[in-house]
Amino acid sequence: MALQAAIEHYHELLTDDLAGETQDQLDDQLRRRGLFFGDRPLCSVLRPRFFTPDQYRFLKERSSILLRAFDKIYHAAIEDEAFRRQFRLFDWEEKLIQLEPGFRDPSPVSRLDAFFVAERGGLRFTEYNAETPAAASYNDLLAAVFYGLPVMREFIRRYEVRQQPSRHNVLHALVDAYHQATGRRRDRPRIAIIDWREVPTYSEFVISADYFRSQGFECVIADPREVEYRNGRLYAGGMAVDVIYKRVLISELIERGGMDHPIVRAVADGAVCMVNSFRCKILHKKASLAVLSDKRNAYLFTEEEQQAIDAHIPWTRVVEERKAIFHGEEVDLVPFIYEHREHLVLKPNDEYGGTGIVLGWEADDDTWDRAVQLALREATIVQDRIMLPHEPYPSMVDGRVEFFDRIVDTAPFAFYGSYMDGCLTRLSTESLVNVTSGGGSSLATFVVEPR
Repeated sequence: MALQAAIEHYHELLTDDLAGETQDQLDDQLRRRGLFFGDRPLCSVLRPRFFTPDQYRFLKERSSILLRAFDKIYHAAIEDEAFRRQFRLFDWEEKLIQLEPGFRDPSPVSRLDAFFVAERGGLRFTEYNAETPAAASYNDLLAAVFYGLPVMREFIRRYEVRQQPSRHNVLHALVDAYHQATGRRRDRPRIAIIDWREVPTYSEFVISADYFRSQGFECVIADPREVEYRNGRLYAGGMAVDVIYKRVLISELIERGGMDHPIVRAVADGAVCMVNSFRCKILHKKASLAVLSDKRNAYLFTEEEQQAIDAHIPWTRVVEERKAIFHGEEVDLVPFIYEHREHLVLKPNDEYGGTGIVLGWEADDDTWDRAVQLALREATIVQDRIMLPHEPYPSMVDGRVEFFDRIVDTAPFAFYGSYMDGCLTRLSTESLVNVTSGGGSSLATFVVEPR
């Protein structure tokens, strides 16, 4: 089917009157359902993201192949300390990954960040959030909101629209990890969602907790400063808990609470099951994409996996004094980075929310020089620039529908390190597409086809 025809039909339906009615209902639903990032509404546009069935199937297939490749470098890192040095773990992280989580995959819940592009391969994966992927619950509720909007009432007369939900997979991953770790398959574990109470994603914790409870699981939301470890049990919100749905970043937990934090001790003693595990840090490092795309590691992969890496992972290297291969040619890496900033981006190895990212094509020479010098002191990757995709999205401005080109980010949710199910979409008018950094909007993602 022609996706553009569906988008054009949706846009044609948005007369000023119908769009105004739709905006009013959207605003009301966002408030009612707590769909806010801090004090900002999560969604600021009137159209959801549409995939054709073929596009969505392609995304699932390619994600699955790349997840197999990520799994191979993870196991190589666990088994070989020399290989693991490619990921640039800190000393304290090296200590934490020695803790056996009790379940097979280090990241039962994760999320890839990608862009559909016009270049060869059609898809580029630029990051792998293997530690604290957010928005599965936001994603599901946004879909429910969009299903009920007045414009959708007209649109679904001609098009079938299918949601791709995710939060049930989060619950299954938590329970499965607990069953693997304890062997008690008939137990219904008590869940604690752990993060700082002041984070802007707190409203999603409330949504997730309500969902877990609706499925018959006790659940509390707790701040890491309020948990206790005593008599062999971890207590959160006054309740002994069995599973931590870890939304707090490990680096922040250790920075504020130290290696003797009650959560660290409880995990070390096997008194609580934490998802994702401390070992998630290996793949969460942005250097994991450098490990994938560096030809010195090609021996790990099947032909199919290597072809997928070549097609879908941008050229990525850790910034250091070395020779590297760039599109078939050997280069002296650091001088190459200095000379080609218009085509490169620098990303700290272990930041999030866009922190510390420097886009070479938007930086002047002095800013780029300082960024490269910092990258040589602190673990940083350099990545080839991709041409970011744009789509027009409608918004209400002074009572009228206006269309603005937005950069469209594709962020599929992944489970057990093996398959994709559900997809977050983020929009931005800035090159750095990230809601945390203040420049983006999330929206519902649907598979659409003619009736």
